[in-house]
Amino acid sequence: MKKFFFALLLLFTFSVYGQHKGQYNNPILAGFYPDPSICKTGDDYYLVNSTFAYFPGLPIFHSKDLVNWKQIGFAMDRPEQLDLEGAGVSRGLFAPTIRYHDGLYYIVCTLIDRGGNFIITAKDPAGPWSNPTWLKEIDGIDPSLFFDEDDKARPDDQVGRAYFIYNSIPPGNKSLWDGHRTIRMRAFDYKNLKVTGEEKLIINGGTDISKKPVWIEGPHVYKINGLYYLLCAEGGTGYNHSEVVFRSKTVEGPYASYENNPILTQRDLDPKRADPITTTGHADLVETPGGWYAVFLGCRPYEDNHYNIGRETFMAPVQWKDGWPIINPDYKEVQYHYPFPFSSTKKYTPKYSGNFLYRDDFNKTNLDYNWQFLRTPKEMWYSLSEQNGLMIKLLPQTCSGKNNPAFLGHRQQHLKGYASTSLNFSATSQNEKAGMLIFQNENHFYFLCKSIKDNKPVIQLYKSIADNSGKMELLQSQKLLSAGKLKLKIEANGNTYSFYYSDKRKWNLLKAGVDAKFLSTKVAGGFVGCMYALYASSYGTVSAAKAYFNWFEYKGNDDVYKNGK
Repeated sequence: MKKFFFALLLLFTFSVYGQHKGQYNNPILAGFYPDPSICKTGDDYYLVNSTFAYFPGLPIFHSKDLVNWKQIGFAMDRPEQLDLEGAGVSRGLFAPTIRYHDGLYYIVCTLIDRGGNFIITAKDPAGPWSNPTWLKEIDGIDPSLFFDEDDKARPDDQVGRAYFIYNSIPPGNKSLWDGHRTIRMRAFDYKNLKVTGEEKLIINGGTDISKKPVWIEGPHVYKINGLYYLLCAEGGTGYNHSEVVFRSKTVEGPYASYENNPILTQRDLDPKRADPITTTGHADLVETPGGWYAVFLGCRPYEDNHYNIGRETFMAPVQWKDGWPIINPDYKEVQYHYPFPFSSTKKYTPKYSGNFLYRDDFNKTNLDYNWQFLRTPKEMWYSLSEQNGLMIKLLPQTCSGKNNPAFLGHRQQHLKGYASTSLNFSATSQNEKAGMLIFQNENHFYFLCKSIKDNKPVIQLYKSIADNSGKMELLQSQKLLSAGKLKLKIEANGNTYSFYYSDKRKWNLLKAGVDAKFLSTKVAGGFVGCMYALYASSYGTVSAAKAYFNWFEYKGNDDVYKNGK
């Protein structure tokens, strides 16, 4: 009985370090949770993030106090909603916005390379969400919705107009400098889910075109105290990322840039500072009984702007000065801890921030929300119904391709920590391999696996070759003492990974000090973060083999939370 309750407890994520009394941890969603958007209905707050080529798409989080978050579902969890076949890892779903109006929730988003912009709706944010309604008239990305609920400026229109705002091309499709973009707006018929009227150019270039600002994007409009505020990201998604704000007396402008823009950035700080948070921007605002807050993306590099865990969701207070919002007003650096937004918050049990331990014994009827497929599954190649835990069939598809391999990913959420699993698998050919990946994209991953060589079981460590060939380089191989169960572990330590196995009781080091920068965004490119993935492939051949994963364990151990920064 004690073992049962202990296992049940470990199924949930819980904080180990960083419990500052009366304060929450940043990031509030650790790991690959970029492009946050937030909305409020009553006493409930809902947040959504980009997922690119991972399925299900667009995770939905809920909170009552902005610090205790729980994932309640995905907005796009059905194959008929989202087909990601052929999408590169950093393509797919870009930058959603979630809004609520008159009893209905709306998400607008962009499916890059195939559908363009779309809108989905739900009466309950936990789902089900509708199939996409495609908005072919919109040529751009980073869409947002704004409901002007008391707009009576046009007597011929119904009270409560809506607007669709987005990043788009320069006028005449003629860029005056590299990164020249615009923010545009169209009226939106939210009852019939279609754009109407003429396209309006509301921002051309950015805050100060004499300085040739780049990549004005991520727009959100708010009406506050009778004025319209346009919040945008500027500077690109890298180190120079920032958040800027404009203001107007009318929704269509003209919008004046705040003279003290940007209202959030970390680009001017010493890059050699301890435990840096960088790349901050792409923000969304929400009002609470205790004041305004902003959610935004940021990164935590371990060295020279190398980071593997992707862009994460942070939160900071907002202060209004002379009618303008300022994010993180009391500090230059984004902080790892801030006071609770709600003084009534007594219990803080973060599931996605600070250092925590997560364990899945695969004893539920459905996969936990932490798991993600790489693209949309075309067949049921896994099962939770068997006694051995999670069963994965070996598919001929590989993680180097652009279809759906037998891959279940869990985000790397810390600079330091580990992921481990128990594997029961017997290969019948050298092509059959099963184990665990640490995966950034199709060309940048390490694969710790069990296979056979000369008809004998072996443990192998491969490194992908970054040339689009799909080939791998064998870094290390070791004969196993038996063909039975095996434990695997990948340990992250900032700029290195170490790989372990155990076919007895103790962990054996297969290879230490493996270059983690190979999987960093700076080297690998793209917009995602690393995934620890349970993975099995027969590498182009048809196989009847199956791999069984009895449990999976993840633990974060970042110094910043242990040391209480």
